This record gives sequence, structure tokens and C-alpha cells, in this order.
Amino acid sequence: MQWRKLVYFIILIVALTGCDKNRIFEENQDIPNNSWQIRNVPQFSFTIQEPASTYNIYFNVRNAIFYEFYNLYLRAELLDPDGKPLDVKLHEMYLMDKTTGKPLGDGSGDIFDHQFLAIKNFKFPKAGTYTIRLKQYMRKDPLPGVMAVGIRVEKIIP
Repeated sequence: MQWRKLVYFIILIVALTGCDKNRIFEENQDIPNNSWQIRNVPQFSFTIQEPASTYNIYFNVRNAIFYEFYNLYLRAELLDPDGKPLDVKLHEMYLMDKTTGKPLGDGSGDIFDHQFLAIKNFKFPKAGTYTIRLKQYMRKDPLPGVMAVGIRVEKIIP
């Protein structure tokens, strides 16, 4: 009987913590062979139904401990539903401490996950399907040690 109570308790905890009402979209794409080629430009499409709301957009990065640099440059392009660029920027993200080389982010062993706020308090001009393209902008091609990249779109709830 005790194990049954434990199972119900675990299900309740998962149900309460598993809901993420702010998330509109989140997707990650694996990088083939954990080595990101410049010509490999992951693309993410998501639908905005409430353009009057404000949103934050995050980049997700998973890297292996053998990643050679402390930072990662990404060129991100946000396209509107008509395919026109709304926001094109070069982003620098720190995967390791510049001074010590200690890995940042969440991880154990030799794999680390990062989430970086890329676009803050953004208002989409209209409802529709938007696209974000991510391109690695480092001097090395291919770039070993990057395992996956992705985006997360959150609605800011006042």
C-alpha cells in the first residue's frame, strides 16, 4: 500500500512541475557527428497567435567537454511570416569561463546544456508562422563539440 502512495505522489509532483504555461515553442536539433558545419543552418518555425503579447526568445546549446573554445558565435535570423528579416544579429555566448576554462551551464560528466536569452521583450508585428535560422559563426569549419542547438519562445505573462 505504501508503494501505491509513493507512485501517486510522484505522479502529482511531475504533473505540477511539468506544466510550463509560458512556453509557446521549444525545439532542439542534433548536430550531425557533433561537429557543426557552417553550411548546416538549423531552422525553427513556430506560430504566434497573440501578437499583442510580449515574448522572450532563448537559444539552447548542448556541447561536449571537448569543445575547443570558451565562447560560441551564432548568427541568428528571425523571419516574419512573409519570409522578410525582422531581426538579424550576431550573438556571443559563453560556454566556459574565460579565465578558468571551467564549463558553464547544466551538466554532468562531459555534456553541458545552456540556455541564453537572445531576444528580450519582443513584440511580433502580426499573427503567423515565424522562422529562426541559426548559423555557427566561428573560424573553424566544421566546429567539433557542438551536439545540439535549439530555440525556446516564451510569452511574458504580467
